[in-house]
Amino acid sequence: VSTQEGETVLAGLAAPTFVNIIDLNRLEVQVYVDETDIGKILVGQDVTFTVDTYTDTDFKGKVTAIYPKAVIQDNVVNYIVVVKIEDFQDKILRPEMTTTVTIYLETRKDVLTVPSRAIVREKGERFVTVVDGDARLKRKIKTGWYDNSYTEVTEGLEEGKMVLLPD
Repeated sequence: VSTQEGETVLAGLAAPTFVNIIDLNRLEVQVYVDETDIGKILVGQDVTFTVDTYTDTDFKGKVTAIYPKAVIQDNVVNYIVVVKIEDFQDKILRPEMTTTVTIYLETRKDVLTVPSRAIVREKGERFVTVVDGDARLKRKIKTGWYDNSYTEVTEGLEEGKMVLLPD
């Protein structure tokens, strides 16, 4: 309740919200997703998240909505993605908790990956430098999925080869 005893509350457009009712059984996470990534997000994708209060606890959810209207903050365009919490553990979550969210675009198993920074682009093609004995060989590769840290290699590299990172 944000209105004090004795304060006059008037009906109209400027009337303040003076009571918020929260159903702790129906909390959701609202995630701000950058416009460069929003095209990868789909309703139904799996989500895991942690909250700063319980850093050792992973919570699960699913994307249930993607708001079409952009939210612009500090000249950065974001879209709100709504996540329904699936494993609501002991009602320990509270409104306005800070979360760290991972949205799973696709799960791939048993794929060959290299650190993304090991890949060099030249004239529209991708290369890695491989150690072969005393030699360093430049190998042309084809890539698949990637994230901020790793890139899937679909052709041009065998498992077990040592790849050099650029200086």
